[in-house]
Amino acid sequence: EVQLVESGGGLVQPGGSLRLSCAASGFTFSGYAMHWVRQAPGKGLEWVSGINSAGYTLDYIKSVKGRFTISRDNAKNTLYLQMNSLNPEDTAVYYCAKGPFPRSTTVSRTDFGAWGQGTQVTVSS
Repeated sequence: EVQLVESGGGLVQPGGSLRLSCAASGFTFSGYAMHWVRQAPGKGLEWVSGINSAGYTLDYIKSVKGRFTISRDNAKNTLYLQMNSLNPEDTAVYYCAKGPFPRSTTVSRTDFGAWGQGTQVTVSS
């Protein structure tokens, strides 16, 4: 059974940092591109960042470039998202997802083969 379990979310003040983790099991993690997707309150799913299977190709939505860093450890079957300089607009539930890079930053559940349960990130003073 494919499982993706996110952790690391929480409440942080503007300008602060968080590191999200996604532990993967039930499939060959090193064989798949992985992604972080978020959903802000009252909004749709937004692709944030992706990394290819070997970790050499990275991409980000424009609003997080220079602030967020995606990485993966294939030996530990874990995906990460280091988030710095957080602002209130980053408040959302963050999901990790497995699958090819999407064609748009607006995504739906069917764009990826597996999703985690999500972890809440709240940026507020």
